Amino acid sequence: MDRVFVTIKEAAYILGVSPLTLRNWDKSGKFPAQRHPMNNYRVYKTDDLLGIIDDIESGTQRMNAKSRIKKLSITHLEDTVE
Repeated sequence: MDRVFVTIKEAAYILGVSPLTLRNWDKSGKFPAQRHPMNNYRVYKTDDLLGIIDDIESGTQRMNAKSRIKKLSITHLEDTVE
């Protein structure tokens, strides 16, 4: 990566997540974005992207209990036709 900043779409592709996920991470402070001075779009530093990729690959990035997989409860409803 020879550019200093990438767009949210490019960052999402590099990390393998959706742009909406990156927006949520930015909003919650997990992975903050910079803002482009002209249009206020989110942009991400390539160094930050490389850092989070290293954290993910090395396993140092831990998930808290809230973001782990949750049990899904399903209730089946029957149609009653008279």
